[in-house]
Amino acid sequence: MTTLLIHRARCIALLDDANTELKDASLLLKGGRIECIIQADENIDELQKQVDEVIDARRHVVVPGLINTHHHMVQSLTRAVPQVQNAELFSWLKGLYPIWAGLTPEMVLVSNQVAMAELLLSGCTTSSDHLYIYPNGVRLDDSIEAAHTIGMRFTATRGSMSVGESQGGLPPDRVVEKEAFILKETQRLIETYHDASYGAMTHVAVAPCSPFSVSQDLMRESAKLARAHKVRLHTHLAENDHDIAYTKEKFNCTPAQYAEDLGWVGHDVWHAHCVKLDDEGAYLFARTRTGIAHCPCSNMRLASGILPLRKMLDTGVPIGLGVDGSASNDGAHLLNEARQAMLLARVGRALDEPSVVGGHNVFGCDRGPSEMTPRDALRLATRGGAEVLGRAHELGQIKPGYCADIAMFRTDTLSMAGGAVHDPVGALLLCASDNADYVVVNGRVVVRKGEIATVDMGPLIERHNQLAMQLALGAH
Repeated sequence: MTTLLIHRARCIALLDDANTELKDASLLLKGGRIECIIQADENIDELQKQVDEVIDARRHVVVPGLINTHHHMVQSLTRAVPQVQNAELFSWLKGLYPIWAGLTPEMVLVSNQVAMAELLLSGCTTSSDHLYIYPNGVRLDDSIEAAHTIGMRFTATRGSMSVGESQGGLPPDRVVEKEAFILKETQRLIETYHDASYGAMTHVAVAPCSPFSVSQDLMRESAKLARAHKVRLHTHLAENDHDIAYTKEKFNCTPAQYAEDLGWVGHDVWHAHCVKLDDEGAYLFARTRTGIAHCPCSNMRLASGILPLRKMLDTGVPIGLGVDGSASNDGAHLLNEARQAMLLARVGRALDEPSVVGGHNVFGCDRGPSEMTPRDALRLATRGGAEVLGRAHELGQIKPGYCADIAMFRTDTLSMAGGAVHDPVGALLLCASDNADYVVVNGRVVVRKGEIATVDMGPLIERHNQLAMQLALGAH
């Protein structure tokens, strides 16, 4: 078994229940697991000679690998498309559906590797992805192959759209699928790729796209299929005001009621966005342990709204972070997503419940900027994501026996200058978001000295850009 020693870190944030942070401590990783945490006063001279590799971490802050709970990786091909730069969700989708109809298997494979590389460089070691459009022979297998090649821990969600414009849905008829085929293909993927063992590199989840693109029958049958195979359920819910209006008009209920009626609540379900979830819905999610993928950058980019993050966390809703689609962000830097979640929660409270007392602005909960602390944000990006993806017993913290997924950030960079000297962990979230220097997934170094170590990025980016142009030109 491969052994790796992370030697004498400047600071290690364990993200354990006690919020332990250690100085000058070391980590021994063995066979894809965290073997032990070695305190500063322990002698490890002999151990250094016995391991396969030693990484000098004296200038690093070390954290658990970050976890991304919602993405559309193929959208890396359609970033900054001019005609949808200033569109809200529904018009944004209508502008991009005709472009995505030209996707090919190679485009999915290449774009997913690019998206995963971007995530890995941001310190993200585990990601889900929601692929819901399958033209021209595209299969979810293409995404899974990308994850295997680049070395990312992956939850592949088999998305789907079955209700086209002619049936009152949002997508064009030419990009929807038959529901019987969707269910059969989803079952094939689960049986072929889902690994339920501890520390698995690949999970498969069932993920009809949204209330405005699939039928209630498909939602119900998808839930039955997922639970029969003991896999998770994922969809979009309550993303913006148009989403709420559609659900009210078509189903005469709120999004939360829609989800509950169809069996889409529970500890095995997570929904993306939920910006417009009402109080009743939040209490339902808390009571049933239904998770949310919070995507602050995308919600700001599309002007969807601000999730009442602190309120939902205090209510007991499980919440992780998602970078969402690369065409609605338009990036995939999960550390920056955590920073944005922290900042948006603070300003969101100021917009939501301001009052003036004695000439000073105060907040309804009397928290102000402490509405979301740097360590709160880091916890969302690690333990929050692990819970939402159903992997809290193996990911999200640095603990013996847990998966050896680690992110290491330098403390001597320009962006950390003057910050890391005071508080390396706080500076990680408050200062400008750097790329990671080292990233370890399942005990394997996949980012080394700030570079992807598993694929040659130069030719990959060049091919990605060629395919992006080909895709855009094919839509005209």
